[in-house]
Amino acid sequence: MQAKQGLSREDRRTLGLSSLGGALEFYDFVIYVFYAKIISELFFPSGLSPFWAMLNTYGIFAAGYFFRPLGGMIMAHFGDLFGRKRLFSLSILLMALPTLLIGFMPTFESIGYAAPLLLLLMRVVQGIAIGGEIPAAWTFVSEHVPEKRIGFANGLLTSSLSLGILLGALMSLWISLQFTELQIHDWAWRIPFIVGGVFGLIAMYLRSYLHETPVFKAMQAKKQLAAEMPVKQVLAKHKTAVVIGMIFTWFLTGCVVVLILTMPNLLTGAFGFERADAFKMQSLAIVMQMVGCIVAGLLCDRLGAARVMLAGAASVAVVATVFYNSLGVASDHTIFMLYMLLGLCSGTVGMVSFSMVKMFPAQIRFSGISFSYNVAYAIAGGLTLPVVQWLSLYSKTGAMYYIWLVCAVSILTALLYKKRFEQT
Repeated sequence: MQAKQGLSREDRRTLGLSSLGGALEFYDFVIYVFYAKIISELFFPSGLSPFWAMLNTYGIFAAGYFFRPLGGMIMAHFGDLFGRKRLFSLSILLMALPTLLIGFMPTFESIGYAAPLLLLLMRVVQGIAIGGEIPAAWTFVSEHVPEKRIGFANGLLTSSLSLGILLGALMSLWISLQFTELQIHDWAWRIPFIVGGVFGLIAMYLRSYLHETPVFKAMQAKKQLAAEMPVKQVLAKHKTAVVIGMIFTWFLTGCVVVLILTMPNLLTGAFGFERADAFKMQSLAIVMQMVGCIVAGLLCDRLGAARVMLAGAASVAVVATVFYNSLGVASDHTIFMLYMLLGLCSGTVGMVSFSMVKMFPAQIRFSGISFSYNVAYAIAGGLTLPVVQWLSLYSKTGAMYYIWLVCAVSILTALLYKKRFEQT
C-alpha cells in the first residue's frame, strides 16, 4: 500500500463515506450553537437575565465537551485492540439519536427543571459520541491512504467537519428566511435537530459498507497489537506528542468555535447585523475554511506540519486583528472580505490531524490522537465560550485577545514539533 502514490477507487470511497459521516455528525453537534439564544429562552426560567440564561446554555454546550474524553478513551481503547470500523459506526449512532430527541423535547414551560436536565443528558451523550468520531475518522482514513497522501486525506476530512458547520449555517439561514421570528421561537427551531437526527442514522447505515483498515489488519495478523492498555503506553512513552497535540487542538477550537461558530452572535448582538446577513457571511467563511483545510493538508504532504502551522497561526493573528478592529468602523463590504480571508487562514486547522498521525505509532495511534484531541477539546472547547463571554463584558471585540493568545502559543509549539518530529 505504501508504494502507491495516488488514491485508489477504494481509498476515494472510504474517504468520501468517512467525510460525509463526519460532516453530518459534526452538524448534529454544533446545530445547538446556532439556536443557543432560543434554547436559553425556552429551557430556562423566564426570570433569568439574558446574560445568565445564555451563560447557562453555553454551560450545557460545554458539558458536551467535558464528556468527550470519556467517550474518546473508551472507543479508542477498543479501537486499538479490536478494530477501527466498529467504533467508527457506533459513534454516529450515539450522536444521531440525541439530536433527534432534542427536536422533540418538551421545554421548561411544559416540564420545568426537567427540561434543562434532559437537555444536559443529551449533550453528554453527544459529547461521548463526538469524542470517538473525529479521532476514529482521522485514524481510519490515514491507515487507508498512501503515505504521501495522508496530509491531503486529513485536510479533506477536516474540511468535512467544517462542512458540518456549513450545513448547520445553511439550515439556520433557510429557517430564518422561511419562518418568522415568532414561528422559529415557537416550533421551527426543532426542524434542524430532527433533520440532523434522521440524516445521521442514514450516515450510520452507509458506514456499514466500509472495511477495516489495512494497517490494523496487518498488525492483527502479525500479532503486533498493543500488549497493555494503549492509553497507558501513550502517557508513559509519548508525553511530548500528547502536549503538542493538545496545543494544536486548542488552536483548532479557537478557529472553529470563536471565528466560525459564534460569529453570528457577535455580528447580530454587538454590531447590529441582520440575522440572515450574519448567517450568509458565516456560510461563505466556512466555505473558505474548507478550502483552507484542503490547502493546508496538501502543503503538509510537501512541507511538513510545522511550516504550515507557523505560517497559518501568524496569518490568523494578523487578519483577526484587522477584522475585529474593522467591526463597527469599516463598510460591510470590507468586513465581508476580511471575514472571508480570516476563514481561509483558519483552514490551517487542516494540519492538526496530520501532525498527530505522524507523532503516534500505529499500535496506539487511535488512543494517542483521542487522548490529545479530546482532553484538549474538553478543556479549551468547554472554557472558550464562557471566557469569550466574560471578555465581551470589557470589550465588544474581546474574542480578538483570546485568538492572539492561541496563535502565539501555537507558533511556539510548532517550533517544538519541528525540532522533535521533523528533524532529518
